Amino acid sequence: MQQHSFPDLAFVDIETTGGSAQHDRITEIAVVRVGHDGVHEWRSFVNPGCPIPRAIQSLTGITDAMVADAPPFEALAGELVGLLSGHVFVAHNARFDYGFIKNAFARMDADFRANVLCTVRLSRRLYPQADSHSLDALIARHGLRMGEADGGRHRALGDARAIHAFWEMARTEFAPELLLQTVRKLCELPSLPPALPAELPEQLPNAPGVYRFEDERGAPLYIGKAVDLRRRVLSHFSGDHRRTASMELSQQVRRVAWTETASELEALLVEASQVKALAPLYNRQLRPRQNTYAWRLVPDLVSGQLVLTGANDPGIGVDAEVYGLFASRAAARGWLRERVDEHGLCAVHTGLEKQTPGKPCFARQLRRCLGACLGHEPTHLHYARLCEALAPHRVEPWPYGGPIALPGNGGVLHVLNRWAYVGTAQDAQEAAVLAREAPPRFDADVYRILRAAREELEQRAQPVRPLIMPDLDREAGPIAVTA
Repeated sequence: MQQHSFPDLAFVDIETTGGSAQHDRITEIAVVRVGHDGVHEWRSFVNPGCPIPRAIQSLTGITDAMVADAPPFEALAGELVGLLSGHVFVAHNARFDYGFIKNAFARMDADFRANVLCTVRLSRRLYPQADSHSLDALIARHGLRMGEADGGRHRALGDARAIHAFWEMARTEFAPELLLQTVRKLCELPSLPPALPAELPEQLPNAPGVYRFEDERGAPLYIGKAVDLRRRVLSHFSGDHRRTASMELSQQVRRVAWTETASELEALLVEASQVKALAPLYNRQLRPRQNTYAWRLVPDLVSGQLVLTGANDPGIGVDAEVYGLFASRAAARGWLRERVDEHGLCAVHTGLEKQTPGKPCFARQLRRCLGACLGHEPTHLHYARLCEALAPHRVEPWPYGGPIALPGNGGVLHVLNRWAYVGTAQDAQEAAVLAREAPPRFDADVYRILRAAREELEQRAQPVRPLIMPDLDREAGPIAVTA
């Protein structure tokens, strides 16, 4: 097969001031272009606009003095686009180099895009028996040469020459048709972190479920849910150069595990349960809430009184006149103050302020209160307006007579009670055993999930039937589930 049968390739390497594409900067770029017109090399220092850490200087040999008079990236951007245009962007651990260059263009309000080939992934495909696919391992295993001046290890041109040499060596060891097929397949796949298997996109199902990114010890880094597992998981690796947390996650992930579910609702419940139980490092939402507060409206003969519940009051999600869900007392009071201001309510009659005899509440002084504190508005009318203002924020009481079970994938049953996730059962009898436990604490996240999926819940969920305990005066038989 002739040279022009392969796509034009640009072997790229960069040196930087650190590992974050958002916060660190490029100090050196090298490109080795290979195409039908031959091989061409290009290299330039880049002024990063900030000091180079001493540890990085020791690693690369690039000092502040060496880049002091170098052009900034903005001055090289046009030339770099010309070098890379029409070529496949080839790099070792390509996500790093591509992410830095893409971010550098983004800071110029420019959108840089290229087809990307990672030589870590190429090496994994071509040499699956090898223990390591780091650049040092490739250089030692295949005897790759990096040339002379400015071409040593951890210098941009030397590393770009090394991955070019790896490519040329692979062309001599593999049939052109196989090599071309492998390159095309890798270029079509998302740019996965190098530690993940290249076949991952083919293994992921197009089905709802929950996925887990795990580190080298198997500890969860991130847990998420998906309507389409394949699409959602791969989407994490299409834009991780935009956010520091996403890039850090990509660098740490060593394994992706997943559990298929029967529906998105099941996926949401399983995700919430696992995040609360395992508290992965990169999950910011759905973490265990320490406390939940709410306002309880206690009626009297002509009106009513708002009382802030204690933390995790057992009446939340059970009692009828409970309003709002808050993580702290301060948040609850701030929310009520907003309702008072919005609806012209009285701060005294809502309990936000104490009455000073003959004195109006603060809202009345600002002409926001209609004067219930001074008797200008009848108490029962103020109470009616208060009820109207609170109504959209009412916490619905658990609408079922007791625990319910949502059928899931593989025949499992997800037991729910009082707006909380009780656990997973393999059959009706195990569900009944779970249901006998003390009702779990109200869970605001599960409440929102189930309320949003109420129609599906009504169609698919079923009550958990109680166990029939054996008569102790008779010969004890097995525990049965009533019909």
